[in-house]
Amino acid sequence: MGLTDFWNGRRVFLTGHTGFKGSWLSLWLEKLGAEVTAVSLEPETNPSLYGRLAPWNGQGHHIADIREAATFKQHFIDFEPEIVIHMAAQALVRRSYENPTETFATNVMGTANVLDAVRETPSVKTALVVTSDKVYANNGSGVPFVETDMLGGKDPYSNSKACTELVVQSYRDSFFKGRDIKLATVRAGNVIGGGDWSKDRLIPDFIRAFESSQPILLRYPEAIRPWQHVLEPLGGYLAFAEALTLAGEQKLPEALNFGPDPQSFATVSELAEALGRAHRVEDVWRLAPGEHLPEAPALTLSSALALSAIGWRPRLSLQQTIDWTAAWYKANREGADMRAFSLGQIAAYEETVS
Repeated sequence: MGLTDFWNGRRVFLTGHTGFKGSWLSLWLEKLGAEVTAVSLEPETNPSLYGRLAPWNGQGHHIADIREAATFKQHFIDFEPEIVIHMAAQALVRRSYENPTETFATNVMGTANVLDAVRETPSVKTALVVTSDKVYANNGSGVPFVETDMLGGKDPYSNSKACTELVVQSYRDSFFKGRDIKLATVRAGNVIGGGDWSKDRLIPDFIRAFESSQPILLRYPEAIRPWQHVLEPLGGYLAFAEALTLAGEQKLPEALNFGPDPQSFATVSELAEALGRAHRVEDVWRLAPGEHLPEAPALTLSSALALSAIGWRPRLSLQQTIDWTAAWYKANREGADMRAFSLGQIAAYEETVS
């Protein structure tokens, strides 16, 4: 899966560039020499990774809402991209319970607006839609999901992402068959890494608890998740988009999972305790009091198809993922140049795939 000079000079349209994953991908595409135009809402947190990585020179970054089709499409059509990576989403499970209509509007109709722009723009060769590892109908057995498993989702977030998969399939069958456009989805495990300050996520919750000298409160400490560093799936997205663009008549999967090595599957409490060791904290977590909104007790992914189809495999162990994450937040607390530090982590990751 070694990264090549494929991205140098490529015209890439990115949505969701101000989010956690989007900010990391924007920086990586910049490093690879891509010509990027991106749209997103304003960063939702202060601080934000997008702000820490500024200034964004040489990229066309625009604040726009993918739910507002006319404004969004104009940026798209003006740019005439070759590759589209759609990441913009309402990505928080608990927030989806609080505002399900916003979640469905953004994740389902927003995606339809993006795909409408794709089908109206002849320059597009590849469109990659980012969904989630939570798109599968989860019975809690813990058996790793494969791409052909049934889609589902009980909470509004998971269900909206499963609906997104169906929207992509519909557009593929209705509008893109017989056209030279590759359209696929990608489903990643639970990503962690430096620069996430979102609400109700384990790493930022831990960092906030650590900085206030308090134990973190865990809702479901025994829940199992496929933890991975954010650069792992992003590397997979880049590799898959490249492979799709260069595929010609070769048939590639319409969806791929990007998850960690099975040895990185761990419970929420195990990850919290590992973070505590990295930060030299002994009293790490407490059980959050009260009743909590339901969450799947186990969620794991198989990435075997990504390996066989495009040669992608996870490179970082769980301990490396924790170490890299802890190092990022430590450097940020100490006032380091976080753009340079983050570029250094990207370079270190590139060495693992070269």
